[in-house]
Amino acid sequence: MQQRMDPSFVTMGMWSIGAGAIGAAALALLLANTDIFLPKPQRATLDYLEDIDLKTLEKEPKTFKAKALWEKTGAVIMAVRRPGCFLCREEAADLSSLKPRLDELGVPLYAVVKEQVKNEVKDFQPYFKGEIFLDEEKKFYGPQRRKMMFMGFVRLGVWYNFFRARSGGFSGNLEGEGFVLGGVFVVGPGKQGILLEHREKEFGDKVNPVSVLEAVRKIKPQTSASEKK
Repeated sequence: MQQRMDPSFVTMGMWSIGAGAIGAAALALLLANTDIFLPKPQRATLDYLEDIDLKTLEKEPKTFKAKALWEKTGAVIMAVRRPGCFLCREEAADLSSLKPRLDELGVPLYAVVKEQVKNEVKDFQPYFKGEIFLDEEKKFYGPQRRKMMFMGFVRLGVWYNFFRARSGGFSGNLEGEGFVLGGVFVVGPGKQGILLEHREKEFGDKVNPVSVLEAVRKIKPQTSASEKK
């Protein structure tokens, strides 16, 4: 005769499975909000940046080496993750707020994008007060390109960044590739080197404008002797 299973035993088993699933989900959420699984950036060298090919955004684009952007005056350069992203537009506006001070110091502000999609670059320009160039090979996003996929949407920091940008009145769209993370560089003239390298660790991890100005103030004017080196 088949013995009936005690209902309380079944209930306890189901409760244990449910509790285990909740615990596993909580652990996964906790780990996703640490930096353990974030892609680690590989620092760029000046030689690496100097050799990058960039293109102008004209109808008949011209190709030139990136070092032309900073070799005489130094430069601040934003590697834009996605022009249509409202978080990127927020960071662009922050950097553009420094433009009057940068102009006083004689240091230009530039941006690079990794693709041209529809009118995305044109729609980005109201937020960014500098020239924009195309980095087709995505070298400014390297040397080792880092991506944030759907894990970004369970990170509390990302949701905080979403709220901050939305509260600031920024909006955007979903056009273009937006998983390869961007950054901001301050590069000195000649061989002075990279004075600041901010690598976006998650969506909306923008550079501190104060840090940008501190790095810009370290730029040493080129002299005739240094230009010959």
